[in-house]
Amino acid sequence: MAKAKLKALVINREWCKGCGICVHFCPQKVLELDGEDKAAVVQQEECICCRLCELRCPDLAIEVITESEQVES
Repeated sequence: MAKAKLKALVINREWCKGCGICVHFCPQKVLELDGEDKAAVVQQEECICCRLCELRCPDLAIEVITESEQVES
C-alpha cells in the first residue's frame, strides 16, 4: 500500500473550540493553538497523514485530504 500524500489539512475554525486534543495527538507537531485558541497548521510539510487529529477531534473540525481523495462540494 502506497504512503498517502497530503493534499490539504483543513480546519473549520467555526467548529474548533480550541481544546488542543489535535495538537496533543499530532506526532509531528504540525498543529498549534493560535492566538485565538483555535487549531492552526504550522508545519504542513511535516504531516504524515496519520489522521490522528481528524480522528480525535471531538468537534469534527479537522479534515486530512490526501492526493487520492477528492473534496466534496
